[in-house]
Amino acid sequence: MPTLFRFLLIVAILAGLGFAAMFALATFVKPDPREITVPVPTSRTPSSS
Repeated sequence: MPTLFRFLLIVAILAGLGFAAMFALATFVKPDPREITVPVPTSRTPSSS
């Protein structure tokens, strides 16, 4: 049974590190806002009939 507890402890520590990394990235990394232009082909626009 001690090996199960050791395994669960290791999995919990790895999950905690993963969540801490995601939190750090979401908190400290700021994206650069920029404008994006995407051309739409005329074949995908609805016809005005």
